[in-house]
Amino acid sequence: MTDQTSNVTTLAAPDPQATGSSADASSADGLATPTTADTASSTPETGVTAEISRTEAIPDPGATDPALDLFTRGAEFLDKGGIAMWLIAALSVVTLALVFLKLWRLARMGAWGGRNAETAVTLWCRGDHAAAAEAVLRGRGVRDRLVATAFSAVRLHGGATDDARDETTRVARRLLAEVGSGLRALELIATVAPLLGLFGTVLGMIGAFQALQSAGTRTDPSALAGGIWEALLTTAAGMAVAIPASAALTWFESVTDRVRLDMEDLATRVFVRAEAPALARAAE
Repeated sequence: MTDQTSNVTTLAAPDPQATGSSADASSADGLATPTTADTASSTPETGVTAEISRTEAIPDPGATDPALDLFTRGAEFLDKGGIAMWLIAALSVVTLALVFLKLWRLARMGAWGGRNAETAVTLWCRGDHAAAAEAVLRGRGVRDRLVATAFSAVRLHGGATDDARDETTRVARRLLAEVGSGLRALELIATVAPLLGLFGTVLGMIGAFQALQSAGTRTDPSALAGGIWEALLTTAAGMAVAIPASAALTWFESVTDRVRLDMEDLATRVFVRAEAPALARAAE
């Protein structure tokens, strides 16, 4: 019995060599199988990609904003012409503002219209005074306002009297003054801008010859040429402002003349039609 028990114990006890062999095998397996840390460290591409992304996100200190660069160049260009160039630049801004403001005001006054007033006067000449008065009230242009005034004056004074004509003439002058407002400013700019350019050129030439005198025998022709062309910039700038201003002034004056002729024609037709019944009675 004792022998059997010892045999069982001997069979159940682990073999130290076998255990050591298993541990060595496990260690060998652990060396052969890569761990998570080894896997993460064995893929350097992810780190490189992140570094590239961070590099792309950082702005280049040498890069400049195109708008800021354009503004800087413009300021440098104006500085070359001195105070006269800055004044001419201010005049160019004022000219542009005046032109757009004048276009907007003429459009609101109906300077390029007139069909409604023409229709109203045609109805008036046919004898349909009620329809003519209703038609002229649908318009808001300067021609419509003048025709409405002529209709009212004829009705108020009982025909084409001198008082009716004077009232219509008064309103016509006021309307024409509104149409022609702002033209004096454009005329002034067209006259002053070239003079400012010439003034800047004279000042630049004076400065260039003063530098030539100070240099003495060490005169650099390139420096003198550079001072001269910088001085001539103001003349070119003044002409560049004056020419568009003069062209816009001429065009606006032609629009005003057209409105004046249309108003004279419409008012004359209204008064001629109002005088017809009186002339017919006088002929009888």
